[in-house]
Amino acid sequence: MEKAHDVLIRNLCEHTALALEDIAEIRALTFMLRDVAPNEDFIRQGDEPEHSALVVTGTIARYHLLGSGRRQYLAFHLAGDLPDAQGLFIDQMDHGLSALGPASIAFIPHRQLFAAFRRRPTFALSVWRETLRDAAIFREAITNNSARPMQARMAHLFCELFYRARAAQLVRGNRCGLPLSLAQLGETLGMAIATVNRTLADLRRSGTMDLRDSELIVLKWRELQRLGDFSPAYLHLKRQSPPRV
Repeated sequence: MEKAHDVLIRNLCEHTALALEDIAEIRALTFMLRDVAPNEDFIRQGDEPEHSALVVTGTIARYHLLGSGRRQYLAFHLAGDLPDAQGLFIDQMDHGLSALGPASIAFIPHRQLFAAFRRRPTFALSVWRETLRDAAIFREAITNNSARPMQARMAHLFCELFYRARAAQLVRGNRCGLPLSLAQLGETLGMAIATVNRTLADLRRSGTMDLRDSELIVLKWRELQRLGDFSPAYLHLKRQSPPRV
């Protein structure tokens, strides 16, 4: 397993030019590593956070818990992401985080992060950019779920996850891990399970992608990108080039 420090440095360098002193500051942080089981909640709505979480391996889901007990999935996080960086600046979490499949999470004490931010402002700015990227993904998700037809909605989500997986060096050929059930896919895209099945079947017939055995397989990237009306500009990944599959 790649060390937590290296995972975080690689992710932040996708959008921020870190100096050697910033990298040394990150390497001095104390991480508490924890393995998380599939569908296990490790941050709950209402928690008062004292640590920030870093995804070291696996896929993490951010969700709102409704009064009925149902979930609305808001975003997904891959290795290198800081899915609760907002917890640095709020007193109580207004959403939860759970693992989609087996995952490893590194927890960093807030007090250490604030001390590092005072010493290295560029490091602080890079974490702030993480929260701004999250906000951009939220805005795109609102547009996706409210303005795009069903097939485009699903294709767009698959494009985003594949593109981000490639930035995190998690793509193998034309495949990346995606342990997402059909029910969770529906709770992400605002679709009934019957609509999920029908829309996924339509995308498979288009020959652009497949989803099986917890893997997303992209067969025709440009065509899938066109179907999903996907432009990666909102992800603000400065080092990214278009995927070649």
